[in-house]
Amino acid sequence: MDTLPSRIQIVEVAPRDGLQAEIGTLATEKKLALIERLADAGHPVIEATSFVNPAAVPQLADAEQLFRALKRRGGVRYPVLVPNEKGLERALSVGVEEVAVFASASESYSRKNLNRSRDDAFAAYAPLVRKAKDAGARVRGYLSMVVADPWDGPTPHEEVRECSRRLLDMGCDELSLADTTGVGTAREIDALLDALEKSSIPLASVAMHFHDTYGQALANTLVAMRRGITTFDTSTGGIGGSPFAKMAGGNLATEDLLWLCHGSQIETGVDVGAISATARWLASELGRELPGHVSRAYRPNGA
Repeated sequence: MDTLPSRIQIVEVAPRDGLQAEIGTLATEKKLALIERLADAGHPVIEATSFVNPAAVPQLADAEQLFRALKRRGGVRYPVLVPNEKGLERALSVGVEEVAVFASASESYSRKNLNRSRDDAFAAYAPLVRKAKDAGARVRGYLSMVVADPWDGPTPHEEVRECSRRLLDMGCDELSLADTTGVGTAREIDALLDALEKSSIPLASVAMHFHDTYGQALANTLVAMRRGITTFDTSTGGIGGSPFAKMAGGNLATEDLLWLCHGSQIETGVDVGAISATARWLASELGRELPGHVSRAYRPNGA
């Protein structure tokens, strides 16, 4: 246990990555209530929404309305996803200060998710990132399918390394590496991070984004922690997935990671009880049981 960090940062992605995968659409006021609850629980980074084409992701069609109504707090960051320059312009027009771009380490998923080749996607992101940086925005680069692609098979480490370097070189402040379909195991994650570290990709700039399709997300998180990763994307209740890769399970549940951290004396600044209560509230609003474990089991003081 002495190889684990004393503190990690959680990037809460339920309002964007979580809700985009829901069949129904949560009302704007409910989304705002969710974000408020997450901030109340102590989250320092809450991914608020996505400025994508409303026809592609109707669950997040209210991005401008939501961000205008959002009561932003000091000390809390509210990044949003932007797919192109039009999305960036929409985001900047309502005062967004942090954006994320989304690329794929695999060719097939790039074409299915972004409707363009991997190289074309990177070429389009370079001026977008420059424009965001010129506007004073922080930029995060998501890289999906870093372990395997359901159509292309295992993703070679050299492709993950090349794509990671391209995102960093174009100006991204942070990388979020996603096991999008949740197929990765501890050994595979360890090998991937070892390959990146040996190829001069600074792990200090890397976050991990695990899906729990095969129940491996917590084990993979522990491996990443031991490799020095201290930023992890999670989703309250474990909601999430990809509208363009239906085999993807939900994200690692925030409350499940918090329970691990609580028992391992790893500080997060986020209250597991408050997040568990929020997950139960969200389950009621969505009308279904959510996959997170701790929110269904947690009782204050062991009651």
